[in-house]
Amino acid sequence: MMLIPTHHFRDIERKPEYLQPEKCAPPPYPGPAGTMWFIRDGCGIACAIVTWFLVLYAEFVVLFVMLIPSRDYVYSIINGILFNLLAFLALASHCRAMLTDPGAVPKGNATKEFIESLQLKPGQVVYKCPKCCSIKPDRAHHCSVCKRCIRKMDHHCPWVNNCVGENNQKYFVLFTMYIALISLHALIMVGFHFLHCFEEDWTTHGLTREGTAEARLSQEKTQPHKVSSTECSYFSPPTTVILLILLCFEGLLFLIFTSVMFGTQVHSICTDETSIERLKRKQQPRERRGSWKAVKETFGGNFSPNWFNPFSGPYHPALRDEGWVRQVASSDNMETTTEQSEEQSERKDEDSVEVTDE
Repeated sequence: MMLIPTHHFRDIERKPEYLQPEKCAPPPYPGPAGTMWFIRDGCGIACAIVTWFLVLYAEFVVLFVMLIPSRDYVYSIINGILFNLLAFLALASHCRAMLTDPGAVPKGNATKEFIESLQLKPGQVVYKCPKCCSIKPDRAHHCSVCKRCIRKMDHHCPWVNNCVGENNQKYFVLFTMYIALISLHALIMVGFHFLHCFEEDWTTHGLTREGTAEARLSQEKTQPHKVSSTECSYFSPPTTVILLILLCFEGLLFLIFTSVMFGTQVHSICTDETSIERLKRKQQPRERRGSWKAVKETFGGNFSPNWFNPFSGPYHPALRDEGWVRQVASSDNMETTTEQSEEQSERKDEDSVEVTDE
């Protein structure tokens, strides 16, 4: 349970009647277990589609421009399996990050009955979000896009059309890692392809297709181990060069972006501090868990291959009553804080809770 300074009183409530539940819309009817989570945000949906399109474009160029035309079958098979495996894991991680509930707090649970069930003790307080009318547990923040309070929210990422929170941070980390790996793999293959084909096939000038074919046949007779044009690409040299340059640009851009995001996320997990908490570090200091414990909770237990499996979930204990309740740092000033909160609740034009984020 986190100790909070007593001067943060504007969104603190200690009595159920102060929460004014009549101002909150009733909570929605709970859906069936396993209901898919999906955010209907136009920008996020567009970014997710672009992400899939770029991965599929890389898949097309790698397979039909570099691997399939090659006569080195061992090279093609090994790189084809590796690239497709990484692409599959990246897209699977993207789907899990996008379609997994990031840790949304039940909407509209700021009711008198729920607060009474917590049985608050002297010095204990609860936080309420006036935007989604929910009780905010420790380390939860409101997302204006998801329109929900998210437990352990790090940020809202449009590329996965979802918040990165307690339940899907593992999938987001895996998504950035696998995208960085396939980008690096694609860049390496493009480099080898240019070195392999540039002098052998693309330096012929002033020849027609027939002349190029004749030159290739004569070259095969004199130097049978040289590379033929069909080994480099099924497309013309200019088209092949354009496709490879676009893939290089895409791979380099994604490699830099996802590597930075991956490093940032790993640092946040190891320090047990989200991006939002890092921005508010000076205002709200708190105790942190050990690095290894935070890593195990995020990736699902002790180190195993399941850490890299997007189909296995993280491990998070069930939220207990202590997760909803917080303890003030000093009980001596509790009466003063209570009076200030009561004065705010009497204002007609203001909700009794005004601060949505800590």
